[in-house]
Amino acid sequence: MDNKHVYDENEIEVLEGIEHVRLRPGMYIGSTDSRGLHHLVYEVVDNSIDEALAGFCKNIEVIINKDNSITVIDDGRGIPVKTHPKVGKSALEVALTMLHAGGKFHGGGYKVSGGLHGVGVSVVNALSRWMEVEVKRDGGIFYQKYQRGKPVTEVERIGDATDTGTKITFLPDDEIFDDISFSSDILTKRLREQAFLNRGIKIRLVDDRTGEESLFHYEGGIISFVEFLNRNNDVLHEKPIYMSGKRDDMEVEVALQYNDTYIEKVLSFANNINTEEGGTHLVGFRTALTRTLNDYIRKMNLLKESDPNLTGEDVREGLTAVISVKLANPQFEGQTKAKLGNSEMRGLVDSVVGEGLSRFLEENPNIARAIAEKAITASRAREAARKARELTRRKTVLERTALPGKLADCSEKDPRLCELFLVEGDSAGGSAKQGRDPRIQAILPLKGKILNVEKARMDKILNSEEIRAIITAIGTGIGEEFDIEKLRYHKIILMADADVDGAHIRTLLLTFFYRYMQPLIEAGKIFIAQPPLYRVMLGKENFYAFDDHELARILESLGDKREKAEVKRFKGLGEMVAEQLWETTMNPENRTILKVNLEDAEKADEIFTILMGDKVESRRDFIFKHAAEVQNLDV
Repeated sequence: MDNKHVYDENEIEVLEGIEHVRLRPGMYIGSTDSRGLHHLVYEVVDNSIDEALAGFCKNIEVIINKDNSITVIDDGRGIPVKTHPKVGKSALEVALTMLHAGGKFHGGGYKVSGGLHGVGVSVVNALSRWMEVEVKRDGGIFYQKYQRGKPVTEVERIGDATDTGTKITFLPDDEIFDDISFSSDILTKRLREQAFLNRGIKIRLVDDRTGEESLFHYEGGIISFVEFLNRNNDVLHEKPIYMSGKRDDMEVEVALQYNDTYIEKVLSFANNINTEEGGTHLVGFRTALTRTLNDYIRKMNLLKESDPNLTGEDVREGLTAVISVKLANPQFEGQTKAKLGNSEMRGLVDSVVGEGLSRFLEENPNIARAIAEKAITASRAREAARKARELTRRKTVLERTALPGKLADCSEKDPRLCELFLVEGDSAGGSAKQGRDPRIQAILPLKGKILNVEKARMDKILNSEEIRAIITAIGTGIGEEFDIEKLRYHKIILMADADVDGAHIRTLLLTFFYRYMQPLIEAGKIFIAQPPLYRVMLGKENFYAFDDHELARILESLGDKREKAEVKRFKGLGEMVAEQLWETTMNPENRTILKVNLEDAEKADEIFTILMGDKVESRRDFIFKHAAEVQNLDV
């Protein structure tokens, strides 16, 4: 990277004003829920990261203050403060109050940048109740304050400084956001990711609300990232395979490592942006991986000549990989930049991975053979799964025999109006069948705990009677055949006991949907029922409580009558009669159900890997860490 370029007031390019951001915030940050709220932090941090990419920033500090405001401090060059030649205002005020004003548009200030929407910190300013900025540069400390995006002070010099950097503090506007409470877990995930992708940079997260503090600093870069992703798995080779290459103004880094699971986990990034839908860099990686492993297997005669080549799915079984590319002019598809479109990147990634992996396999025959054998075994299992999948195929709606025998279907034919309850146990299933609205509610009882999908290949999964019943009832198919248009119910509700076993079953089901039917979660079709934990009886009146806090509130509200009240703790759904189950958990008019989003499922999946995987240490550490948080323990 060229570090000699002058970054000053001439680099701040003005495109348009900012007034309409507050009117339509969703256009700029995606939403005004928790996701949009945290996106504000990312926008500010991304500016600091861009300084790091340009070679000027080594330390970033993010502080969650006690009042839920956020402070981001970096030791980059500092936002320019001198008067902007076109606008006649300080470049600092221009960058923070005018949309699409920054140093990233004509390629001078930054060769590579990663601001998500090109809207930057000015949008954060517009959506904040107040913002304060301190800039150290040109030998001084410069300060300006804003309210709801408008400056309330001039840019003032408030002191001297020998170093450089930017400090931004903002409080999100509670008139815009549903909730302005930041989650340190969400920020941790993002900041850790950025530290992995930018080798050597130090990112500190401080939560002044709790006193917790974390430092993210990884000299290994994406190699450390892959090791972190595989920390709860048994790996086939100790060190990740690392490859990198450059061409013109493009850079590629790839790290990969195989583990003994059957799950593929490949993350791709372009200019530090997580391209969740992949793009040309991911296509290049997959093409090279499949071709190189097939070439090696043929060369070593590990397959019969008559056997077909392995598919991409086969060679990626148990693969954990991180692909990080950097380029001057990224072309993203869509507003959220979830997919990279630069065609030249496909060829570069293909050649870097192809050459690097071929060399590694030649030089490490033992590891190469282990990877090849895993892929060949995956190919054989895929064929077995194809045969098993035939059993799950629904014929036609008229062929009712194709539906699982235990399913009590609903009479409504419009899937948009239909609900499917996956119910723990035959007893609760019986009560649910009696208490439901048969017009729109279908019931599928599940016997015991479903298969642990973490430790099974697709062929074994499809041979599980319970899972086959779920797939068949839902109607979408699975794997390559998945088609959300064939979904028979637009609400799939997981209904299990409000105890430890129930939580376990919910986690098993969530993990299955996350691993094999993720589009259902993305489309907002998966829900969790909230059965009550307690019933309070006072004469003929019944009150239901979903947790200990609600129970205490109900008892308090009864005042003097609480002595006469009888409290019953439900051990399971099966203890409820049909009417109680309907009234508390199933009636659309009264019930509370939780919609599962991808973050919930991802977190459940991670916890599940720890608790159900083979690594005893990870499981022990998790139990020790969370033992004090346990409630409603059945002993």
